[in-house]
Amino acid sequence: MSAKSAISKEVFAPQDEKMQAAALVKRRTKKKIPFLATGGQGNYSTYICLSATNKKPKQLYITKVKQFEGSNSFVGRSRWTVEQLRQVDGHDPDKDCPEFTLVFDSGSDQWLAGSATEKNMFIQVLHHSCQRHCTDRKPDFINCPSKLLGGSRVLQSATESVGSAVQMASEALSERGERLTRTEEKTEELMNSAQQFADTAQKLAMKYKN
Repeated sequence: MSAKSAISKEVFAPQDEKMQAAALVKRRTKKKIPFLATGGQGNYSTYICLSATNKKPKQLYITKVKQFEGSNSFVGRSRWTVEQLRQVDGHDPDKDCPEFTLVFDSGSDQWLAGSATEKNMFIQVLHHSCQRHCTDRKPDFINCPSKLLGGSRVLQSATESVGSAVQMASEALSERGERLTRTEEKTEELMNSAQQFADTAQKLAMKYKN
């Protein structure tokens, strides 16, 4: 089982939530790690996770999940609602980079994701979820590549393409209908001509018979 699958099962499933996205991160500026109660150094891995409640209306949460060295389990730590998230800073709108900052009401966290791809996926899912489920208050997304925030534009483009295809199909059917109508008219004319010819032939045959 992957780390993210384990996090979803251990941390969020018991709370009747579904994990939407997660990114393995570390702080951009090293922070002193306190000693644990056992006296050992508190080394751990950190994941920033987005989850949504299964019940409607859906509530979105951002949770800091940790896995301590020597342990196979994951533990949820700091937790915020998305309404407490003020800003998502992608640090560079022109190129992919692993850095990003989350600004909450109570402060901010500067993170370095495991890769630019992992960071981009997290921001993209977060933006899409906010647009879909947040009605009163949405965070600002700044310095993020436009491709990450273009879901609505992509949908609009796809809708326009479908509409154009439907219009073209309609026009093609209309033209085909007109051709069929013309064919039917010509067929009817030929049938009438044939009937007239048959009638004339029959009259001539009767005349010469008599």
